[in-house]
Amino acid sequence: MKKKRAIFMDRDGTISHEVGYINHVSRMRPYPFTPEAIRLVNRSGRLAIVVTNQAGVARGYFSEDLVKQVHRRMESILALDGAKLDDIFYCPHHPTAGQAPYRLDCGCRKPKPGMLLKAAEKHNINLAESAMVGDKISDVEMAKANGMTGVLVLTGYGRGELTYQSKNWRIQPDFIAENLLEAVKWILKN
Repeated sequence: MKKKRAIFMDRDGTISHEVGYINHVSRMRPYPFTPEAIRLVNRSGRLAIVVTNQAGVARGYFSEDLVKQVHRRMESILALDGAKLDDIFYCPHHPTAGQAPYRLDCGCRKPKPGMLLKAAEKHNINLAESAMVGDKISDVEMAKANGMTGVLVLTGYGRGELTYQSKNWRIQPDFIAENLLEAVKWILKN
């Protein structure tokens, strides 16, 4: 069976406005360009998959149930514009904050590859032919460590990361995009 390709996307700051911890469903606000970007992924035949660190669970700011409610709201908002996510993976852990079972140095917290590997196994994905889009260099590091294309977007924390942290980057993004829509167009073209 032929392996699939995917475009993995970070949630906060990439798909939706970065508002700190989304501790209420009403704070989930996708960017206006997000539905079009995801529709392009859908039409391309690639999978549209979200991978997101949600350490607010470990920190006790909100429950895993709230994370799931926020994801249902995000999917509902996107569906109104004909955009569909194929799956969502999240890491509720933090290596030093909170209490067990969430205080954990796990293999799924980005930039570690756990969420990518789980998605690849579940959906038969060829990671080397896939891409990751995010607003932090840790998103790009995760992509590059797994043989993937890594794109940094300037929404969310992206512009600050580029302006103030790029001199410390150990790796470079394959592309720096203004936003998710520009990133998806570049990935599909290249």
